[in-house]
Amino acid sequence: MPYELFIGLRYLKAKRKSTFISIITIISTAGVALGVMALIIVLAVMTGFEEDLKEKILGTNAHIVVLKSNGELSDYNSLLKKLAGFKGVVSATPFIYNQVMLSTGKNVSGVVLRGIDSKTDSQVTNLYKSMIEGKLSDLDMTSPTPEAGNKPPMPGVIIGKELATLLNLDVGDTVNVISPLGNITPFGMIPKMKHFRVVGIFHTGMFEYDSTLAYVSLGEAQSFLGMGDRVTGIQLKVADVYKTGEITRDINRRIGFPYYARDWMQMNKNILFALKTEKMVMFIILTLIVLVAAFGIASTLFMVVMEKTKDIAILKSMGATGQSIMRIFVLEGLIIGITGTLTGVIGGLVVALNLEPIVGLIQRITGFELFSKDVYYLDRFPSMVIPGDVILISVTAVIISFLATLYPSWQASRMAPAEALRYE
Repeated sequence: MPYELFIGLRYLKAKRKSTFISIITIISTAGVALGVMALIIVLAVMTGFEEDLKEKILGTNAHIVVLKSNGELSDYNSLLKKLAGFKGVVSATPFIYNQVMLSTGKNVSGVVLRGIDSKTDSQVTNLYKSMIEGKLSDLDMTSPTPEAGNKPPMPGVIIGKELATLLNLDVGDTVNVISPLGNITPFGMIPKMKHFRVVGIFHTGMFEYDSTLAYVSLGEAQSFLGMGDRVTGIQLKVADVYKTGEITRDINRRIGFPYYARDWMQMNKNILFALKTEKMVMFIILTLIVLVAAFGIASTLFMVVMEKTKDIAILKSMGATGQSIMRIFVLEGLIIGITGTLTGVIGGLVVALNLEPIVGLIQRITGFELFSKDVYYLDRFPSMVIPGDVILISVTAVIISFLATLYPSWQASRMAPAEALRYE
């Protein structure tokens, strides 16, 4: 063991007359540990929220959407085959997208009507996993269901849970779908209206989707909206959701005008950018906790240097260089910083990996609801630890601790033996 490290470890052990310095050392170590722990827990929660949001977005929407700039796609079957041949594309399906109104007696709500192919949509989106009542294949059924009694056959529609609550609908109920783009008559534009039967209800966990989306079969959407054999666009699923940008650029380059492709990151860039910015800001703010603890490390070293003036002078008289003296106190400060960092990492990982039961336990003990699933629209408390974040936090804490040791260590290395021993 180098003698610098040996002496640095000895200085950490308190004597009776230097108990105050040891208390400050413990406080500094605890400060670093709390800062690291807070960073790991907060970033884990924010990453969990971000991943949960991405999962819900990708569960309802496709990874890539291909549209036509000057209108609807007519010969979409040939385009489907061409897009399915791109590297990284797993599957493709056509879709129709339009805004309509849903009416049930006195209740009316504006929604986005999506026409989908129930056979291929399940290969691209995870809508079928979000079904809480009915099945996706029920969209193709136009015969009366057992619950419908003797009512005439109607095309099926699948709506979100929140929309069903708003319009007081359940599976088997009838809803009027109204399109503002109706027929032109001598009396003006008359909206087109058609009766649909609710054949399914889905729950994605996103209020915006569950309250504004309604699905019908592709053929029914084409018939109701007067689109013939045309569609709005084509949805694609890719093997790697984080390589959609490369695939999108490849599609735009090879297919070209009037077609264009957009990936899920482009379509949700505002919310994704906000989450990324918020995570970065929280990292900077919580790093200040470690920075404050670093001042405690610097204060500890200043007091140790003042107390060990005689020892420094004796070491220099015995031939120790200024670099060796500086190394002694740098190592002492690093030991404090590394100990605090390791303690914080262990504590942070324990809490972050068991956050949901911990929050539940606190709620049961205090009787106060810290996390309301109804308010936050989540079925669990999200927490996700990324090893890269833990490494970044640990390295940042150690670097800050190292920088805090430099000035007091440099001051100790400059001490002249004669001046140090004059008043001893």
